[in-house]
This record gives sequence, C-alpha cells and structure tokens, in this order.
Amino acid sequence: MLHHSFPRAQVLVRVLSLALLGVVLALTSAVAAGNKAPYVVGAVFDITGPASPLGTPERDTVKMLEAKINAKGGIDGHPLKVIIYDNASEEDKCVMAVKKLIESDKVIAIIGPSQTGTTLAAAATVEAAKIPLVSCAAGINIVQPVKPWIFKTAQSDVAAVAKVMDYLKAKKLQRIAVISVSNAFGDSGKKQIGLQAPGAKVEVIAQESFGDKDTDMTAQLLKIKAKNPQAVICWGTNPGPALIAKNMKMLGMTMPLIMSHGVANRKFIELAGDASNGVIFPAGRLLVVDEISKTDPQRKTLQTYAADFKAEFNREADTFGGHAYDALLLVVNALDKVGPNPQKIRAELEKAKLTGISGVFKMTAADHNGLGKDAFVMVKIVNGDWKLMK
Repeated sequence: MLHHSFPRAQVLVRVLSLALLGVVLALTSAVAAGNKAPYVVGAVFDITGPASPLGTPERDTVKMLEAKINAKGGIDGHPLKVIIYDNASEEDKCVMAVKKLIESDKVIAIIGPSQTGTTLAAAATVEAAKIPLVSCAAGINIVQPVKPWIFKTAQSDVAAVAKVMDYLKAKKLQRIAVISVSNAFGDSGKKQIGLQAPGAKVEVIAQESFGDKDTDMTAQLLKIKAKNPQAVICWGTNPGPALIAKNMKMLGMTMPLIMSHGVANRKFIELAGDASNGVIFPAGRLLVVDEISKTDPQRKTLQTYAADFKAEFNREADTFGGHAYDALLLVVNALDKVGPNPQKIRAELEKAKLTGISGVFKMTAADHNGLGKDAFVMVKIVNGDWKLMK
C-alpha cells in the first residue's frame, strides 16, 4: 500500500508560508483601513419622541456617510468615528447627551441636534466647553446673535418666511391666519411672520397655537375659519401639521394651506394622506431634484445623495437627513484642513464653502448659517407627490 505524504520539513515550510501570508494580508488590511487614531465626532439627534421624523433620517445619513468616508481611507488616514446619542426630543436629555460627548467621549466637534429647542438648550454647554456644534435645526435664534461656537445647516426661518411672503404677494393673498406649534421652532416662525408681514402688505387676522403632542386641532381651526382668512400658514414639524391638514379638510376649509419647511419629508404625506394634496411650502431642492435645472450647482450632489440613501435604506432621502449630511461634511472638511483642534475647526467653519443638500453654503464670521432665500424653492403636493412651483 502506497502512502502519498509530504516530508515533515515541507509541511512545516507550508504552514509557515500560510501564516506569513495571513500576517501580510492583515497588515495590508490595516494600512488600507488606516491605522492612525480615529477622529471622534459627536452627534445628538431627536431620534425618538415627537421630532423622530427629523432625527431618524439624520442618524441614518450620518451612519451612511461615516461608512463611505472610512471606506475611502478616512480623513488623512484617520478613521472617522461618530458617536450618536438620542435625546428623545427632550431638551434636558439633549444637554445630558452633549455633556457626555464632551466630558466622557472627548469629541472634537458635535453635529445636531434636530430641533431649535434642543439646540438652544445645549448652546451654553458647548459655548462653555469651546467645542464647535453644527446644528440641524432651523430657528434663526440659533445663530443670531452670533454664538462663536455654534453653526447650523438647516435653512433659517427668516428665509423661509421671506419665501412665503413672496408667494403671498404674487397671489395677492393679504389676509392670513397663523397656527404654530408651541415650541422654539414655532415661536420663532410666528415671530418672523409678524415681523415680515407688514412689509409684504399682509395682515395676520388670526393667530392660534398647538402642542407638539396634541391629537386634534379642530377648536383652533374653528376660530380661524370664523375669521375667513384668504390663506392659513402652519408653522411646525410633524405630526402636528399633518393633523391640521386633515382637520382643515374635515371642516371644509378650502383656502390655501401653507406650511413651513418643517414638513419637507415623506412622513408628512404619509400622515396627512389625501389632505396633503394642495399643501404649499418652501423647501430645499432635494424634494424636486428631477425638476430643477440641469445647470443647478446642487443637482449632482442632490442626485448622488438621493441614490445612495435609497440604495442603503430602501426609502427616499429627505430634507432632514440632508441637514445632517451637510453638518458632518462641514466638520469633516474642516478636519481635513486643520486636524482635530476644536479652535481651528471653529475658525475653519466660519469661512466654510460647501455645495450641500440644504443649499450652497457661504459661512462668514457674521453668518453661521451661510444660506439665504435662494436656498428655497416653493413646492406643492399634487397626487401625493411634490411638484416644483414655477
């Protein structure tokens, strides 16, 4: 009987060769992945609670973008590590999360949170710690007056209201009612409407409010209906605005319903159903990217983000995820230029230029948002989808 076997020496050489190959492959993988210390960035979003339609796509976008950046070698060879916390749409929990990021996680910058109120609640903490924060919320009082360490990517309510006033003037709608959510975002929007209406020769003849957890707004809307306005402006984020659209339809209120940019995602259409049809609001170009000019500077960036998000999560990208996309890229671009120094990152953010999802950013020392009225287009919901108003 013949036995076919390798001499022991040959077997040993073969084993050692395979082991060496494994080491080489491991080292190659480590080099490709980047073996430098990670750059640690914090993120706080309103992932649960009333503002979850904002925070959920923001979290998902950041995870997607983090993976893409690391797949390309990170930032100057340093892996990007984003630590994400949920503040449950609560201001106290937001402050606690921000403190944990600064004191325990030792982050060099923070992106988020999702709402004006949660952002303002955390403002004093980041200012005292001298850690740059790039908010995803809209209220103008986040950045005006300027706070040295705070920036934001969502288009401001000042610009949104200006866009709405342009629409009212064009349609000769002069008598309006306002219904706003009782929080920092709603209060800021209501204030801007009051400030800008006289210049547009618009009169606010009724003004009501609702809580972000209210489930019925018919009482407020009946008061508005009695005043017979030519249009109703609702300033809030889901789910409240969707309930208002449904309640107005139920009450037979057929005047134009104009929303804020706080409803610029698919969730509003899902919640409002048929009552969403006809609703008008200012929004970034992402919702109508296929209708904007082929020469628009944002078009390619918007199409890429929309396709990547759809491929990753099997649902549409939306405006709020875009705010987080812009916030993280602003921080990453600054890190790439100046490294993990919060003071230098802050200085770099203050002069940042970025063609993003929310608009074409041009930050300055006096403007920590860097977007104007031209970051918006007017959108109308028709047959359950967004249409660019021209």
